[in-house]
Amino acid sequence: MIIAIDGTTASGKGTIAKRLAAKYGLPHMDTGCLYRATGIAAIRQGVALDDAEGLERIAATLDPAAFSDAELRTGEAGKAASQVAVVPEVRRALFGLQRAFATQPGGALLDGRDIGTVIAPDADVKLWVDANVEQRGYRRWREYLGYGQVISLEEVIRQMRIRDERDQSRKDAPATIATDAILIDTTDLTIDAAVEKAIAAVEAVLARGKTV
Repeated sequence: MIIAIDGTTASGKGTIAKRLAAKYGLPHMDTGCLYRATGIAAIRQGVALDDAEGLERIAATLDPAAFSDAELRTGEAGKAASQVAVVPEVRRALFGLQRAFATQPGGALLDGRDIGTVIAPDADVKLWVDANVEQRGYRRWREYLGYGQVISLEEVIRQMRIRDERDQSRKDAPATIATDAILIDTTDLTIDAAVEKAIAAVEAVLARGKTV
């Protein structure tokens, strides 16, 4: 079984993905980390975030394990990820890695922004997780504070609006909800309630005879 979880930044899709992967015993890939790692690697190497050739080289030889979670969860990493994600050469370089993970024997769960539309359009379960930008901004602001980053809530929301626009308007694999995806709006949901909705979606597929 392939489960594709897409959605906006700080909507809760990452937490939902981890919970579902654990429940169903599926390997999990947070594809956003690939773009975050590419962006951070580019900054370290002095490669401009619009240098398609340089970014493609980095993405093609990327080792995500070389980056700590703390490095990948900074505001700088998130901003860089959004910038490199619009570069077609980067997306092509990372496609094979993601597709191979999705189609491995036994199934997999991936979360990102184009899993259900580009990476695994054949996924058995597709979810789109979203929330209003004010709620998402607040969640991300709390995360930044937890990592010791000093930034105002207003600035986080401003950056999030910019990222939403960039992700949704890029020409190559824009962040859009698949026509057969199930929408989970987490604006007014606890994470446990959101996870329960996601589980219900998976169980509905299992009830039709699909096995994990």
